[in-house]
Amino acid sequence: MRRISMLCAAASLAVTAFVAANPAEASYHLIRWQDTGFCQIWDESIPTTPWPSDYARVSAAVPTFVDALMLKDQALRNGHCSW
Repeated sequence: MRRISMLCAAASLAVTAFVAANPAEASYHLIRWQDTGFCQIWDESIPTTPWPSDYARVSAAVPTFVDALMLKDQALRNGHCSW
């Protein structure tokens, strides 16, 4: 039983090291809900689509969340999005 525990611990460490060494290539964009005008940052690495489906994509993809946050701030200032 001790060997199995040690094997599981070693496997966990190996997986953690692999994940930490290979960061995900995420990209983000803004979506705007049609009924409220609220804009939201959407992570393209999420394998599903937003629900409900009454939204429109209103920006190009950007590589980081901070870039997407700046796009959202700009859209709020220009009146394209609402709170």
